[in-house]
Amino acid sequence: MRTQPDIIIPQSVEMPRAEEHISSNGVRIHTLYSNDFEVVRFTFVFRAGSAMQHKAFTASTTVNMLSEGSLTMSAQQIADELDFYGSYFDVNIDRDYVYISFVSLSKFFERTLNVAREIILRPSFDNKELRTYCMKRQQGLAVERKKIEVQSRELFGKALFGAEHPYGMTADERLYDDISREDIVVLYRELYTADNCFVVCSGNISDEVMEGIESIVAELPRGDVKTTSFPVPQITHSIYKEVDTALQSSIRIGRLLFTRTHPDFVGMQVVATILGGYFGSRLMQNLREQHGYTYGVMAAMVNFDKEGYLAIATQVTRDHTEDVLREIYSEIELLRNELVSEEELQMAKNMMIGEILRILDGPFGIADVTIENIMCGMDNSATERSVEIINAITPENVKSLAERYLKREDLIEVVVG
Repeated sequence: MRTQPDIIIPQSVEMPRAEEHISSNGVRIHTLYSNDFEVVRFTFVFRAGSAMQHKAFTASTTVNMLSEGSLTMSAQQIADELDFYGSYFDVNIDRDYVYISFVSLSKFFERTLNVAREIILRPSFDNKELRTYCMKRQQGLAVERKKIEVQSRELFGKALFGAEHPYGMTADERLYDDISREDIVVLYRELYTADNCFVVCSGNISDEVMEGIESIVAELPRGDVKTTSFPVPQITHSIYKEVDTALQSSIRIGRLLFTRTHPDFVGMQVVATILGGYFGSRLMQNLREQHGYTYGVMAAMVNFDKEGYLAIATQVTRDHTEDVLREIYSEIELLRNELVSEEELQMAKNMMIGEILRILDGPFGIADVTIENIMCGMDNSATERSVEIINAITPENVKSLAERYLKREDLIEVVVG
């Protein structure tokens, strides 16, 4: 007879600390050494997200145009060179930051570095490539915005922050026609500077790797540290948009709260997990398993540089929109008025800590968490503290947090469909 082994959830997690090096022009390079594999990843992080742009869509256009040709290499040559040596290149952008990552086998690091230098330091921003990119993005966004879930996400941002807030504003996709090469060049020169950047490198980091990365950051021009003056969020508590052709409704409920540095952020992550953070969560059991209203529902804390919020999101058949809203608020009230059982709370803790351990299984996952901690002004001890806080949360803590932060009158409701 086979016996399933006991599930052991650690009471603490030990995170490696990144070493910090300062380049000649002040760029912080954070290193996480791991010699288990002959591979290295290096990520350049610039404070150049969409909240920093002065013209619609220029932030995302700039970062996505970086690999579309340099002063000495075409877009095809860049792609072919990376592909030939089995290297990986990726860019991402959010409201606050741009992330430019390269992964290379150690033996082909120099080749990958040469391409990275072209992408980061010498983009050509070819006008023909720019017009092609803008046309594709305009068409793609127009199609995306026909989906009710995209509409509800954008309206939820407006409800949380206001249409003029950098975190809440959206723009007509036709404004892609107004982007000029000069717009991109100006944004690149303003934001892609040494003072607006840090680097995280992980894996098999040799002296050659460090010298190579330092050679790139040393060429980044100096500039002012860029900050954005954000207006006070203008909250709208309910937005409803009728879409006659929609067969479903897209629902978002939540509220503006606080960033990850707030002492209650991790506690509210536990509350969100119990509510809708995993397959066995309360909302999933209620809306999917008991009533069959939806295929899925989620609840999570979201962290930006300047703000943070709670979001609950689902899609349901139109006929059951009011039923689902009623059940969501009912589950919230149960959390506010009744103690969660120790068993259910432990399951939520297990899910959260298990996910942390999954992310930290390897140098690249550790690098991702390190980047997030750096952006929040913390080191990797913050992740260790998060695990300790999760383990220490009691049913009374959950009830108290729900009572304080999930009052019905404070919640925002957006329905599209």
